Amino acid sequence: MKILLFGKGGQVGWELQRSLASIGELVALGTDSQDLCGDFTNLEGIVQTVRAVAPDIIVNAAAYTAVDKAESELDLARTINALAPGVLAQEAKRSGAWLIHYSTDYVFDGSGDTPWLETDSTGPLSVYGKTKLEGEEAILASGCKHLIFRTSWVYAARGGNFAKTMLKLAQERDSLKVIHDQIGAPTGADLLADVSTHAIRTALQRPDVGGLYHLVASGQTSWHGYANFVIDFARQAGVEIKVAPEAIQPVSTSAFPTAAKRPMNSRLNTGKLQNTFGLNLPHWQSGITRMLTEILEKQS
Repeated sequence: MKILLFGKGGQVGWELQRSLASIGELVALGTDSQDLCGDFTNLEGIVQTVRAVAPDIIVNAAAYTAVDKAESELDLARTINALAPGVLAQEAKRSGAWLIHYSTDYVFDGSGDTPWLETDSTGPLSVYGKTKLEGEEAILASGCKHLIFRTSWVYAARGGNFAKTMLKLAQERDSLKVIHDQIGAPTGADLLADVSTHAIRTALQRPDVGGLYHLVASGQTSWHGYANFVIDFARQAGVEIKVAPEAIQPVSTSAFPTAAKRPMNSRLNTGKLQNTFGLNLPHWQSGITRMLTEILEKQS
């Protein structure tokens, strides 16, 4: 079985290289790949690549994720997040391949405090959210065999992330201000990759499980709660922390104006995913603990 992965250099793509290698022959591409095209701004090149590789499974971990920059780069964001996935879907339909794709909680308007279901009405607030929703719709319209996973607050030990930023600031500053009114679940790229691979195995045996799923770690927190957890963990691990616990101040989203509006409620209901694939998703603190342990070991 042959698997074609796009976006190998991203957080999720990096972990997918590990997990997907266990189920088939993997061809992993990034934007700078030479022999085959992994650049989503070159739609014809993407078509030629899919036809040259002739994969059984196409996994799309590539995306335009610069949320604020997307507000002024609509065409580029739309090409990468909507048009390219549409092209992949058409090629998957033509060849009979499966398409695995990742989307986001930004397709919702972030209202209320109830975890979003896959069947809830969408209402993206930003260009990023709108283009990601358009990508979903293009895949659905193609009629190809697919698994779409909506996720949120993705992190990995590799590369930059919120936890690393908070650790750095906590060692440098006397006080911090962190947003408290956006709620979600920090979700590890490793969890996304492992669940994806499990779901693919199932889908190959039971094509009826194809569809749209919400995939995040269990539990919920705010960015303020997330920061407190990270800094407290580091303090207990012996890291010299300058900021006192009481000096980590909760502030509203309005304290940090951004070009793109963020959803306040990023909770995603994962019941459909867990029931369909027989999974128990770990609490967000479990994954963060593993990541922090890895980061701090490298620093010591």
